[in-house]
Amino acid sequence: MGQLELFAQRTFAEETERMTGGAAGWQDPPEIRLGKVQSDDLLVVRRPDLLALLPAPWPEAQPHDEVMIELKLDGNHLDRKAVERALLRRQARQVQRLEEHDASWRGEEPLWLVAPYLPLWLEEMRTPVRCAPGCYWVEPHRQSFLWTAANELPLLDELVPFLLARSGQALDDFCRWVAPRRPLDWVLNMVECLPMSMPTQEELLWRFGPVDEPEIEARRQRILDFLLETSPQKKQQLQQEGQLEGRLTATRASLRRVLAGRQLTPSKDDDACIDACTDLATLERWLDRAINATSVSDVLR
Repeated sequence: MGQLELFAQRTFAEETERMTGGAAGWQDPPEIRLGKVQSDDLLVVRRPDLLALLPAPWPEAQPHDEVMIELKLDGNHLDRKAVERALLRRQARQVQRLEEHDASWRGEEPLWLVAPYLPLWLEEMRTPVRCAPGCYWVEPHRQSFLWTAANELPLLDELVPFLLARSGQALDDFCRWVAPRRPLDWVLNMVECLPMSMPTQEELLWRFGPVDEPEIEARRQRILDFLLETSPQKKQQLQQEGQLEGRLTATRASLRRVLAGRQLTPSKDDDACIDACTDLATLERWLDRAINATSVSDVLR
């Protein structure tokens, strides 16, 4: 399971309890004894009456004690095979529940597929019926399931777990909208995991600049330290960049000392040229020339 899937599932687990006011909870599903046939997650319904007050698709869970959730995030397959596998996992869960209840259970396991959009092939084959913004019932009976098209859902706090499945511009819109509404560590995880566009990613990272509040700044530094520790490649890259910057600074300082010792005074433009140079080999070449040159222009030519 990929990092994005884990982040989406963790968000479902953390947000469900809070957003539904305890009306629904989250638990890891039991493994179904058919090889590797296990759903993404199970939504456990505790207070169905409270779900009626929430935006769709939450009210659709009212008649049930649990709902099987299948997350199809940006980049996942949305073809017929993916849907059929989800239906197979739902069928296996129904068999499992019959075994658990000694065949006394007479219900049917509800299945919700959460994806960025409703695929064209599904519209053509099954004629989904729109029951709310972004929510479609897919028939026929006994194979029905709820398809949630995250790109069409409204931006509401109660729907954040579903909105993680957005893609393209809809995902960018969600990321910009949700960032001020969530803690910094959650936003950093979102930036790391969700496939948002580079401009949106850069816009959100700008929010992590220095602040005047020492407590907030200290918390940000702890989060960034943790991310660096869990990403050795990025840490090595930053270390190498820091070492290079140190050598550039030292070489610039040596160049200016040699010029001053030989009574060669750089103009403002010359100083700006030295400061702007980020190529270590060029600075070292200028330093070598400064030993014998008779003018600054000869050094920087």
